[in-house]
Amino acid sequence: MNFQYDASQEKCPIPLVNLRLLLKKMQNDDTCVIKIKDSGSKEDIPKLLVKLGYKHTLTTIDESVVEIMITNKEE
Repeated sequence: MNFQYDASQEKCPIPLVNLRLLLKKMQNDDTCVIKIKDSGSKEDIPKLLVKLGYKHTLTTIDESVVEIMITNKEE
């Protein structure tokens, strides 16, 4: 399944909390794309993904919005 979450209008910690809920729903071959704008989220979400062992890539959409593509956990 492909999850999409546009959190670009939300402030930290809401995107972080909602992302945690999405990660719990993800199965082995699922992906999740999240868009964030808040500076706290830009700092905290990648740290969380590294801590939990998720593969992810960051792409800057424009000067303020970052898109993170999350795939399954590293094995």
